[in-house]
Amino acid sequence: MSHRVLLGVLLLLFVLLQYALWAGKNSVLDLFILDSTLNELTEQNKKLRMRNDRLHAEVIDIKSRLSAIEAHARTELGLIKPGETFFQIIEK
Repeated sequence: MSHRVLLGVLLLLFVLLQYALWAGKNSVLDLFILDSTLNELTEQNKKLRMRNDRLHAEVIDIKSRLSAIEAHARTELGLIKPGETFFQIIEK
């Protein structure tokens, strides 16, 4: 009789441990869900990082084009910014 009670207790303990392993808090199922979420977030971060790199390159390109346009306007067209004073030196 005591062997049956011990076997029953061990079986109950085994079932409880299996439940905790597969369905409880921090279970294998939770691990699979977290792994899937991590993969999705990693992919999103990769896409956002690539987008940020493209936007950064675009900003640098626009800034360099604007400075080139400004240099052309100043040297070739004689344009000045508001508040600046233009001095023209005429060589003899």
